[in-house]
Amino acid sequence: MVYGLLKHTQDLVFCMEALSISAYVDINAPLVERCRLNDRQAQAEIYRRYSKAMFNAALRITGDYAEAEDVLQESFLSAFRELSGYKGDSSFGAWLKRIVVNKSINCLRQRRLALVPLGEQHHDEPAEAATHSPEDEADTHYRADVLRRCIQELPDGYRVVLSLYLLEGYDHLEIAGIMGISESTSKSQYSRARVRLRELAAQRGLS
Repeated sequence: MVYGLLKHTQDLVFCMEALSISAYVDINAPLVERCRLNDRQAQAEIYRRYSKAMFNAALRITGDYAEAEDVLQESFLSAFRELSGYKGDSSFGAWLKRIVVNKSINCLRQRRLALVPLGEQHHDEPAEAATHSPEDEADTHYRADVLRRCIQELPDGYRVVLSLYLLEGYDHLEIAGIMGISESTSKSQYSRARVRLRELAAQRGLS
């Protein structure tokens, strides 16, 4: 089944490196404080550190390059305007990502995001242990690229829930709150998204 859907989440985490999805790193307090004082150099450094990862997050949700660019710019402008709302109780990256996700969802709502109707209920599948050897790396990078393109082809509702859950690290309760849906709807969307993703990947030779 599509290489165990890349051997489930553990392989997808490895593939995230190939997709240039970097882990978020805490910004040190002095840099944040300089941003609070509208220090342009500090703001430029924040942008340099986070723009690529945040653009990727916006693109995965919106599925549109131009819209993702707009979301990115709006998110940074909002973050710098609303920096007083950052209390330091989470990483700056996590706080900024929440802004990006919310603006991406709003972008989809403006073009009337329609979730795919409910059907079968979500059933969690046990994760499988995975190991990687150097000779597997090229193949994994290729599969990651194909999988990324398949994700972009998913219907909006499927793509958003799958991206938020599998790639952005939100749980279904959090996704429900972000999207204004029930937790069971989020689980069902995720389950159906996985099925559709397997189908798309199989059409491209991943098995």
